[in-house]
Amino acid sequence: MSTSAIRPLYWPIQWRRNEGLGALYIVLGAFVVLYVALFPGILAPGAVNKFVQGWFPTAMVAVAETIVMLTGGIDLAVGPMVSLGSVVAASTMQTPLGVFGAVLAVMALGAGTGTIVGAFVAIARYPAIIVTLAMSFIIRGTALLILPRPGGFVAPAFSDFLAGNHPTTIVLVLVLVMLWKLYQATPLGVGLIAVGDNAEGAYRSGVGVVSARMFAYAVSGVLQAMTGLYVAAQTGSGDPLIGEPLTLSAIAAAVLGGVSFLGGQGTLRGALAGSLLMSILINVMFFMDLPLVAQYVVQGLIIVITVALPRLRGARSHTA
Repeated sequence: MSTSAIRPLYWPIQWRRNEGLGALYIVLGAFVVLYVALFPGILAPGAVNKFVQGWFPTAMVAVAETIVMLTGGIDLAVGPMVSLGSVVAASTMQTPLGVFGAVLAVMALGAGTGTIVGAFVAIARYPAIIVTLAMSFIIRGTALLILPRPGGFVAPAFSDFLAGNHPTTIVLVLVLVMLWKLYQATPLGVGLIAVGDNAEGAYRSGVGVVSARMFAYAVSGVLQAMTGLYVAAQTGSGDPLIGEPLTLSAIAAAVLGGVSFLGGQGTLRGALAGSLLMSILINVMFFMDLPLVAQYVVQGLIIVITVALPRLRGARSHTA
């Protein structure tokens, strides 16, 4: 089929992929307006940069979780892996290896751990929820062995580069989106969706099911560990427990973004929008000075409503 024949189909296909995200975009838009109304200064370049820096870790782990969920799996070790990445970064950076060595060590950690998990899931065919739950305890214990309490060393110049007044994080978001597009254009990226949607059909079509799943877990592990590196740059030290809340945040953001637990359904833009909504929601509730209990209740209600609206609309269309 020629390019001229494909071009008219592009936007209808994109519209269908975004169709289930309409409720999310509406809720996100409403909270953006509310956030700007409560804090007009957020539109200043410096304020936008600081907001993106605060949102970026949630966005990274949401993407990491999305990659795994698209294959039909789930990762319960996201938070501990972020903590271990933070600890390894802060422990390595004070050695002669320096910043470059720390970055390589964190990437190797994420890729190696992700590959091990992927092997258990894709080759040994253990349930992902069991493997990642067990791995979460191992990773958490390893982080505490390396650094029992917050500490270590992060080069001030490195912290300033990532979490200072430079727009580095905004550039990283754009790079993340571009890398995702490149990933989707590869056989492994194509297999990512196919495996989650119909593993047997994908296998019969010539898709490398095992390699697609293993690579997905490896990429997810790298993103999680690199999130730990970023968090270490933000805080100026390593922390063996700092990533704990991010496991549920990653899953919630992915689900908000329309990613299915059954695999094969979801988009990067949906996951990013879901993580963005969660970050804005937390900031709005902070400015409204809501009690902590009320914040948890509101977060839960927003997630339920946002996820339920497309399903209610779909049920109504089927009964009409």
